[in-house]
Amino acid sequence: MRSKDFGEYLSEYFLKYAPRQTGYSINTIKSYRDTFTIFLRYLKDKLKIKPEKLSFEKMSKKMIEEFLLWLEVDKKYSVSTRNQRLAAIHAFFKYVQIESPENLNLCNRILSIPTKKVPDSPISYLTIDAVKALLTAPDMKTKKGRRDVALIALLYDSAARVQEIADLTAGDIILSPATVKLKGKGNKTRIIPIVVQTAKLLGSYLEEYGLLGEESINLPVFSNRNNFKLTRAGISYILSKYAETAKKNWPKLFPKKVSPHILRHSKAMHLLQANVNLIYIRDFLGHSSVITTERYAKADPEIKRKAIEKASYNFLPDKKYSSREKHELLNWLKTII
Repeated sequence: MRSKDFGEYLSEYFLKYAPRQTGYSINTIKSYRDTFTIFLRYLKDKLKIKPEKLSFEKMSKKMIEEFLLWLEVDKKYSVSTRNQRLAAIHAFFKYVQIESPENLNLCNRILSIPTKKVPDSPISYLTIDAVKALLTAPDMKTKKGRRDVALIALLYDSAARVQEIADLTAGDIILSPATVKLKGKGNKTRIIPIVVQTAKLLGSYLEEYGLLGEESINLPVFSNRNNFKLTRAGISYILSKYAETAKKNWPKLFPKKVSPHILRHSKAMHLLQANVNLIYIRDFLGHSSVITTERYAKADPEIKRKAIEKASYNFLPDKKYSSREKHELLNWLKTII
């Protein structure tokens, strides 16, 4: 019996195994597929190995390590994105490990390649004033401008991931009471309440674009001029364009780059600053663990300051310390916490 080659295993993995056996979302499968598209192009352009000539015999741990290095050095991928590409490779070789025991040693060597530690970086987010400025950038006199205002308002108000907004259909939006149904990672669904102002913008937008009828429930909420749903890249482009416009009037309000994910971070920070419980914010964002959500509490120095001040007044006796002494002690506490 002829042994299947690398290409056959790769095809079966993406056409049969991943969609039916893993529980991966469509977006995860697309991301994994993109990894191997990039990998095969790398082999063809850099190592002169044509995809149809690739075999397990030609593969090695070193080949994968050099590919990952190329992603970081030549393609300027972040450590996080490099790790995502490695996760896709690991997932495939776990499948091969079971389906093709004769390649077990190769699989084990490739699976031993570690992920890199992602350096901690401060969470970038916009102030409420910056969000307001961003929403004034589109021209509300045009149909396209009204679409873009509705898009930006919903991105912020729902704290949705950009793919969740791209995947929205008209049936996912309820205007009374105003909610939006988001399909997140792992095909998990959550219902998010939206404020009255956003609901009014969405209602007007859906009516103008003919998306309120029963026949429209499966149509994408946000589409381009060709009536195809907006892609992640398309939504990012729209947001970047208006951020650049808003920067001209309020340059100090905006960071160098404004991405859809910054709006997600911004909503989370604003909820936290409004004293919303972390558990509710976790559910709002669709995090699997509150530990992920705690990043926002650690990112805001004002929240830390208030917590320190609140704690200090619990143990500083009024009669023992003067106001000046309490102020000095509080400043000292800030340096060690």
